[in-house]
Amino acid sequence: MESKEEFLEFTISKFLRYGSKRFTLDDLANEIGISKKTIYQHFTNKEALVYESLKFLLDKIKLEILRGVEKEKSDPILAIICIYKIGLDHLRTFSPTFLFGLKKYYPKANEVFYSFRAEINAIIINLLSEAQQIGSIRKTVNLELTFELFLNQFELNIFLKNNLFEKYSNKELLQHLIVHNLQGICSKKYSNNFFE
Repeated sequence: MESKEEFLEFTISKFLRYGSKRFTLDDLANEIGISKKTIYQHFTNKEALVYESLKFLLDKIKLEILRGVEKEKSDPILAIICIYKIGLDHLRTFSPTFLFGLKKYYPKANEVFYSFRAEINAIIINLLSEAQQIGSIRKTVNLELTFELFLNQFELNIFLKNNLFEKYSNKELLQHLIVHNLQGICSKKYSNNFFE
Protein backbone atom coordinates (compact mmCIF):
# COMPACT_ATOMS: atom_id res chain seq x y z
CA MET A 1 0.00 0.00 0.00
CA GLU A 2 1.43 3.32 -1.01
CA SER A 3 -0.81 5.65 0.98
CA LYS A 4 -2.92 5.77 4.10
CA GLU A 5 -6.00 6.22 1.89
CA GLU A 6 -5.27 3.01 -0.01
CA PHE A 7 -4.71 1.20 3.28
CA LEU A 8 -8.01 2.49 4.72
CA GLU A 9 -9.87 1.62 1.52
CA PHE A 10 -8.51 -1.93 1.53
CA THR A 11 -9.22 -2.31 5.25
CA ILE A 12 -12.83 -1.09 5.09
CA SER A 13 -13.51 -3.34 2.09
CA LYS A 14 -12.50 -6.35 4.21
CA PHE A 15 -14.48 -5.19 7.26
CA LEU A 16 -17.56 -4.63 5.09
CA ARG A 17 -17.25 -8.05 3.49
CA TYR A 18 -16.49 -10.18 6.54
CA GLY A 19 -17.61 -8.04 9.46
CA SER A 20 -15.29 -5.93 11.59
CA LYS A 21 -15.18 -8.45 14.44
CA ARG A 22 -14.51 -11.51 12.29
CA PHE A 23 -11.78 -9.95 10.12
CA THR A 24 -8.83 -9.70 12.50
CA LEU A 25 -5.72 -7.54 12.44
CA ASP A 26 -3.75 -10.75 11.87
CA ASP A 27 -5.85 -11.37 8.74
CA LEU A 28 -5.25 -7.79 7.61
CA ALA A 29 -1.50 -7.97 8.22
CA ASN A 30 -1.26 -11.28 6.32
CA GLU A 31 -3.26 -10.02 3.33
CA ILE A 32 -1.25 -6.83 3.02
CA GLY A 33 2.08 -8.46 3.81
CA ILE A 34 3.05 -6.32 6.79
CA SER A 35 3.40 -7.02 10.48
CA LYS A 36 0.70 -6.33 13.02
CA LYS A 37 3.26 -4.14 14.78
CA THR A 38 3.33 -1.86 11.72
CA ILE A 39 -0.46 -1.47 11.93
CA TYR A 40 -0.18 -0.56 15.62
CA GLN A 41 2.35 2.16 14.76
CA HIS A 42 -0.46 3.99 12.95
CA PHE A 43 -3.56 2.92 14.90
CA THR A 44 -3.74 2.51 18.68
CA ASN A 45 -6.11 -0.46 18.48
CA LYS A 46 -8.58 -2.22 16.21
CA GLU A 47 -11.42 0.10 17.23
CA ALA A 48 -9.37 3.08 16.01
CA LEU A 49 -8.79 1.30 12.69
CA VAL A 50 -12.48 0.43 12.29
CA TYR A 51 -13.37 4.05 13.12
CA GLU A 52 -10.81 5.59 10.73
CA SER A 53 -11.59 3.26 7.84
CA LEU A 54 -15.36 3.72 8.22
CA LYS A 55 -14.98 7.51 8.48
CA PHE A 56 -12.85 7.45 5.32
CA LEU A 57 -15.57 5.52 3.45
CA LEU A 58 -18.43 7.68 4.74
CA ASP A 59 -16.59 10.88 3.79
CA LYS A 60 -16.21 9.51 0.24
CA ILE A 61 -19.89 8.57 0.09
CA LYS A 62 -20.95 11.96 1.44
CA LEU A 63 -18.90 13.74 -1.22
CA GLU A 64 -20.50 11.55 -3.90
CA ILE A 65 -23.96 12.35 -2.51
CA LEU A 66 -23.29 16.10 -2.39
CA ARG A 67 -22.12 16.02 -6.01
CA GLY A 68 -25.27 14.10 -7.01
CA VAL A 69 -27.52 16.56 -5.17
CA GLU A 70 -25.74 19.48 -6.83
CA LYS A 71 -26.20 17.85 -10.26
CA GLU A 72 -29.95 17.44 -9.63
CA LYS A 73 -30.44 20.76 -7.80
CA SER A 74 -33.24 21.87 -10.13
CA ASP A 75 -35.37 18.85 -9.12
CA PRO A 76 -35.36 17.91 -5.41
CA ILE A 77 -37.22 14.63 -6.06
CA LEU A 78 -34.52 13.49 -8.49
CA ALA A 79 -31.89 14.57 -5.95
CA ILE A 80 -33.54 12.33 -3.31
CA ILE A 81 -33.64 9.40 -5.74
CA CYS A 82 -29.96 10.04 -6.52
CA ILE A 83 -29.08 9.89 -2.80
CA TYR A 84 -30.79 6.53 -2.39
CA LYS A 85 -29.27 5.17 -5.60
CA ILE A 86 -25.80 6.02 -4.28
CA GLY A 87 -26.78 4.52 -0.91
CA LEU A 88 -27.89 1.26 -2.55
CA ASP A 89 -24.70 1.04 -4.59
CA HIS A 90 -22.63 1.28 -1.42
CA LEU A 91 -24.88 -0.75 0.90
CA ARG A 92 -24.63 -3.68 -1.49
CA THR A 93 -20.97 -4.01 -0.42
CA PHE A 94 -21.90 -4.15 3.30
CA SER A 95 -22.45 -7.45 5.04
CA PRO A 96 -25.32 -7.26 7.55
CA THR A 97 -22.88 -8.47 10.22
CA PHE A 98 -20.78 -5.35 9.71
CA LEU A 99 -23.63 -2.98 10.58
CA PHE A 100 -24.82 -5.05 13.53
CA GLY A 101 -21.23 -5.55 14.74
CA LEU A 102 -20.60 -1.81 14.83
CA LYS A 103 -23.33 -1.32 17.39
CA LYS A 104 -22.19 -4.21 19.55
CA TYR A 105 -18.38 -3.91 19.46
CA TYR A 106 -17.35 -0.49 18.16
CA PRO A 107 -19.41 2.33 19.72
CA LYS A 108 -17.26 5.17 18.34
CA ALA A 109 -17.49 3.82 14.80
CA ASN A 110 -21.22 3.25 15.29
CA GLU A 111 -21.50 6.88 16.39
CA VAL A 112 -19.78 8.09 13.21
CA PHE A 113 -22.14 5.93 11.13
CA TYR A 114 -25.24 7.35 12.82
CA SER A 115 -23.86 10.88 12.58
CA PHE A 116 -23.42 10.31 8.83
CA ARG A 117 -27.00 9.00 8.60
CA ALA A 118 -28.27 12.07 10.47
CA GLU A 119 -26.48 14.39 8.03
CA ILE A 120 -27.87 12.58 5.00
CA ASN A 121 -31.34 12.43 6.57
CA ALA A 122 -31.24 16.21 7.10
CA ILE A 123 -30.38 16.69 3.42
CA ILE A 124 -33.29 14.43 2.40
CA ILE A 125 -35.77 16.21 4.69
CA ASN A 126 -34.66 19.59 3.30
CA LEU A 127 -35.11 18.28 -0.25
CA LEU A 128 -38.59 16.96 0.61
CA SER A 129 -39.49 20.37 2.04
CA GLU A 130 -38.12 22.13 -1.03
CA ALA A 131 -40.11 19.79 -3.29
CA GLN A 132 -43.26 20.55 -1.32
CA GLN A 133 -42.65 24.31 -1.51
CA ILE A 134 -42.34 24.25 -5.30
CA GLY A 135 -45.45 22.08 -5.66
CA SER A 136 -43.83 18.76 -6.58
CA ILE A 137 -45.18 17.18 -3.37
CA ARG A 138 -48.77 17.68 -2.28
CA LYS A 139 -49.23 20.28 0.49
CA THR A 140 -51.29 17.83 2.58
CA VAL A 141 -48.37 15.39 2.99
CA ASN A 142 -46.78 15.26 6.44
CA LEU A 143 -43.13 15.13 5.36
CA GLU A 144 -41.70 14.08 8.72
CA LEU A 145 -44.15 11.19 9.05
CA THR A 146 -43.54 10.11 5.46
CA PHE A 147 -39.81 10.20 6.03
CA GLU A 148 -40.06 8.16 9.25
CA LEU A 149 -42.38 5.56 7.72
CA PHE A 150 -40.77 5.00 4.35
CA LEU A 151 -37.35 6.56 3.96
CA ASN A 152 -35.59 6.61 7.34
CA GLN A 153 -34.99 2.91 8.00
CA PHE A 154 -33.54 2.17 4.59
CA GLU A 155 -30.70 -0.18 5.54
CA LEU A 156 -32.84 -2.00 8.11
CA ASN A 157 -35.51 -2.71 5.49
CA ILE A 158 -32.85 -4.23 3.27
CA PHE A 159 -31.10 -6.37 5.89
CA LEU A 160 -33.69 -7.02 8.63
CA LYS A 161 -35.29 -10.35 7.73
CA ASN A 162 -33.59 -11.32 4.52
CA ASN A 163 -30.74 -9.71 2.68
CA LEU A 164 -32.81 -8.20 -0.14
CA PHE A 165 -29.62 -7.69 -2.17
CA GLU A 166 -29.51 -11.47 -2.60
CA LYS A 167 -32.97 -11.49 -4.22
CA TYR A 168 -33.30 -8.18 -6.08
CA SER A 169 -31.28 -5.80 -8.22
CA ASN A 170 -30.46 -2.28 -7.08
CA LYS A 171 -32.86 -0.98 -9.74
CA GLU A 172 -35.76 -3.03 -8.33
CA LEU A 173 -34.96 -2.04 -4.75
CA LEU A 174 -34.72 1.64 -5.66
CA GLN A 175 -38.02 1.48 -7.52
CA HIS A 176 -39.94 -0.30 -4.76
CA LEU A 177 -38.38 1.18 -1.62
CA ILE A 178 -38.01 4.77 -2.78
CA VAL A 179 -39.51 5.73 -6.14
CA HIS A 180 -43.01 4.29 -5.56
CA ASN A 181 -43.20 5.93 -2.12
CA LEU A 182 -42.12 9.28 -3.54
CA GLN A 183 -44.55 8.90 -6.45
CA GLY A 184 -47.36 8.38 -3.96
CA ILE A 185 -46.80 11.77 -2.28
CA CYS A 186 -46.12 13.82 -5.41
CA SER A 187 -48.64 16.15 -6.98
CA LYS A 188 -50.37 15.10 -10.20
CA LYS A 189 -48.50 17.73 -12.19
CA TYR A 190 -45.07 16.38 -11.22
CA SER A 191 -43.30 13.61 -13.13
CA ASN A 192 -39.80 12.38 -13.93
CA ASN A 193 -38.22 9.47 -15.82
CA PHE A 194 -38.33 7.19 -12.76
CA PHE A 195 -42.12 7.60 -12.49
CA GLU A 196 -42.79 6.39 -16.04
